[in-house]
Amino acid sequence: MRVWMAAALFCAAAAAQAQTGAPIRLGMIDGLSGPFANAGEAVVRNLRIAIERVNASGGVKLPDGPHPFELVTFDSKGNVDESLIQFRSLVDKRIPFVLQGNSSAVASALVGAINRQNARQPDARVLFLNYSAVDPSLTNENCSFWHFRFDASADMRMQALTEAIRSERSVRKVYLIDQDYSFGHQVARSAREMLATKRPDIQIVGDEFHPIGKIKDFAPYIAKIKASGADAVITGNWGNDLTLMVKAAREGGLNARFYTFYGNGLGAPAAMGDAGVGRVLAVAEWHPNVGGAASDAFYQSFRARYPDPRDDYVHLRMQMMVEMLARAIERAGSTDAVAVGYALEDMRFTNAFHEATVRAEDHQVLQPLYVSVMAKRGGDVRFDNEGSGYGFRTIKKLKTAQTTLPTTCRMERPPRN
Repeated sequence: MRVWMAAALFCAAAAAQAQTGAPIRLGMIDGLSGPFANAGEAVVRNLRIAIERVNASGGVKLPDGPHPFELVTFDSKGNVDESLIQFRSLVDKRIPFVLQGNSSAVASALVGAINRQNARQPDARVLFLNYSAVDPSLTNENCSFWHFRFDASADMRMQALTEAIRSERSVRKVYLIDQDYSFGHQVARSAREMLATKRPDIQIVGDEFHPIGKIKDFAPYIAKIKASGADAVITGNWGNDLTLMVKAAREGGLNARFYTFYGNGLGAPAAMGDAGVGRVLAVAEWHPNVGGAASDAFYQSFRARYPDPRDDYVHLRMQMMVEMLARAIERAGSTDAVAVGYALEDMRFTNAFHEATVRAEDHQVLQPLYVSVMAKRGGDVRFDNEGSGYGFRTIKKLKTAQTTLPTTCRMERPPRN
C-alpha cells in the first residue's frame, strides 16, 4: 500500500509540474457559513477530489499546453442577496465557470444574473454548472443556454421515490413536509401529482411547509404527523432541516417510513439510529453500496482522501461534472463560455459503474437513479455512512429511460463562435 501511495504521489507531482499553463479557475458560490454550512463544506470536499483527479491525470489539455483546474470558493451564507454579491466578485476576478447547487432559489437568481451578464459583456461570459439545485423550472420554463444541471430534477427524483411507493402496499397514508421555498413547493406538488397517478388509493393526510433553516426543534411537526396517522412521510428537506427532523422523529417515536431526497448523509443516519433501519429511504444517482469493484474503489479513494468519518458524504455527480467540464474545454479548445457550452451538449459520461448524457434540448443530465433504504452495516451493506454503523442498500434501480421526463424548455442559443 505504501509503495502504491508513493507512486501515486510521484505521478501527481510530475503531472502538476507538467501543467505550465495558467490555472483554469472554477468559482463555487455556496453557503460555507450559516445553518447549511455542513452541506457547503461537503461540496468543497467533493469538488476538490474531482479537481485533484483531473490535475493528476495531466490537467486540461489546450492548444498552448496543459492547464490545472483551481477551485475558488465564495461564501453565499446560504442566501440569494449574498450570492449575487459574490457573483459580481467572481465576474470581476474573470473566473469563467460558476459552480453552485445548494439552493434552487439561489440557482434561479444566478441564472437571471448570468443571462444579463453574458448579454451585456460578451467578452466576459460565464457558464453555470449546477450540481444540486433541482427545481424543475431551471430546465423547463426558465432554462438557459448558460446553465447545465448534473443532478436529477426534483420531478425525476420524485419519479424514482414514487416508483418505490407504487409497490409498497403498506403505505396508505402519506404526510408531505417541505421547506417553504420554490424547491419545497415543487417537491410537494410533484408528490401529489405522481401519487394520484400511481397510487390513487393513498390518502395525503398532511401537506405542510416550514421556514427554511430556522427550525431548531421539529418536535411539534412530528407530533402533528403522528396525530395524522401517517405511515409514510415524503420530504425534500436537506441539510440540518432534514437531520433535525429525523432526530425529532426518533425521539418522538414516529413509526413511519421517510421517503427522502437526501436522507443518506449529513448526520441523518446517525440521528435516526436503529429507528431508521428499514424506514429511511433516499434517492441518488449512486451510493456507496451499489456494488462492484469499480464502485467500491471510487468510494474507497474518497475515504482515503478524507478519512474523518464526519467528512463522508460522496456525490458521484460532482466528480462527473468536473470530468465532463475538462473534456468540454478540451473539445472547445478554449474556456470560452459559448464554445464550452456547445461542447457539453450531448456529451456522454461513462465509467465502469455509471453512464450519463447531457440532453442538448434543456441541458439536463440524464442518468440512472437508485432508491436505497437504511440498514445496519453487514452483508451487502459493506460501507456505513459517516461512521454511524448504518448504510444503505438498493431496493430499486431506475434505468435512464425510466427517469427521463419531457421538458418544456425553449432555449435561446447564442451564435457559435
